[in-house]
Amino acid sequence: MSLGSSIRFSVRLILIVLPILAAGCQEADPVCPLVTQTPQYLTIPPEKLPTPTPVSEARSVVIGRRERQVDKFVEGPLCNDRWSGTVYVSCDVQVYAWKEDPIFLKDCQLEIEPQTVVYVAYHNNTAYYNGCSCHTGVTPEP
Repeated sequence: MSLGSSIRFSVRLILIVLPILAAGCQEADPVCPLVTQTPQYLTIPPEKLPTPTPVSEARSVVIGRRERQVDKFVEGPLCNDRWSGTVYVSCDVQVYAWKEDPIFLKDCQLEIEPQTVVYVAYHNNTAYYNGCSCHTGVTPEP
């Protein structure tokens, strides 16, 4: 193999591999549809919200490219509930409006047991292992 053909081979290999690598680095499409109208926030006090019905069985949810079993699939108001195990917070949730910091779970009566994993659709299905303290205004104990 001559030096010229070796260089041509290397250039071709780079031209083949580069688009593949670039495709893997693209930003993921959002999980939830973009909000195009005025969001509908909760307006009644948390104590007046209905208690969510308990989930009787696990449910499959596609997260990334994998199907996962979750113990609780959350939609509707996020208050007056207790989460444990693996929880999926869907795109169809309702929260209270906020002014600066998004602490819409403050005074919401939401208990999250230790060791609970919470996947949040609005955060592109990111897994959270320490509850939802960024939305309650309370820093969790280490």
